[in-house]
Amino acid sequence: MTIKLRAHHLLCMLTYIGKGYSVAFTENYDRIIARIAAGEDILIQEGPDDVCQPLLGDSDPHCFRDSVVERDAKAAADVGLLLGKTIQAGDVLTLDGETVARFRGAFGQGTTRTACAGCEWFDLCSTISKADYADTRLQLPSL
Repeated sequence: MTIKLRAHHLLCMLTYIGKGYSVAFTENYDRIIARIAAGEDILIQEGPDDVCQPLLGDSDPHCFRDSVVERDAKAAADVGLLLGKTIQAGDVLTLDGETVARFRGAFGQGTTRTACAGCEWFDLCSTISKADYADTRLQLPSL
């Protein structure tokens, strides 16, 4: 199987420590992180993805808002610069420990955080980054 992620979730997964919008959300995110850690491919998609699924039953899920679509575009641009290629819907990525370490290094330096401006989780993610990603759920061995 393939994990479907919108572009800004490539950044969110770096600092995920088990906090989220609801118990259902965090349980779902834990399953997704386990699949990534097991080497499952990631398919970049537009709009709501596998992470969003528990929120889609809400009366006004933020997953459809223009601000989130803009966040995806900014994240795709930043990650694309980091990887040296365009990131767009339909692309497939496989993450390894080296790539995650590279993503986290850029995130910690702020070079991939333009998508994070105005996010309600910004301060928490900053704290996690400054603590060298201690207690994050996504752990992949470096080669």
